[in-house]
Amino acid sequence: MSDLPPALAELVDDFADVGPKDRLQLLLELSQELPDLPQRYQDAAATMEQVHECQSPLFLAVEVDDDADRRVHLFFSAPPEAPTTRGFAGIMVTGLDGEPAADVLAVPDDFYTALGLAQAVSPLRLRGMAAMLARIKKQVRAATAS
Repeated sequence: MSDLPPALAELVDDFADVGPKDRLQLLLELSQELPDLPQRYQDAAATMEQVHECQSPLFLAVEVDDDADRRVHLFFSAPPEAPTTRGFAGIMVTGLDGEPAADVLAVPDDFYTALGLAQAVSPLRLRGMAAMLARIKKQVRAATAS
């Protein structure tokens, strides 16, 4: 996928380079690397958008810088007992945080299929990941429309 931001493309390559069992391990590692929320988002239910398509409670917030590149910053709240959901959020943060808004909006809606996780997680969980990206793009579009 040539239209991915470099960090996201690298993640896709990392997943492609290993077998299905190791992909799940990579996802779990990313779940453990999800950054803590800044104080302003500590009450996730009140300050962030819930992604209802996820099987576990997941909330996200998107901030877009006012600079020329309109760099995107992502924040996620997901419980520690939901490693798959946290892993998906980790993919988004690692691959998209700090990228220009135009690059985030250009990510194909189905990029997650290139991760090869269909053998490791359920289709319902993959729909949750698609929903995360859709919500991120919606918030980026709203922030850059003004």
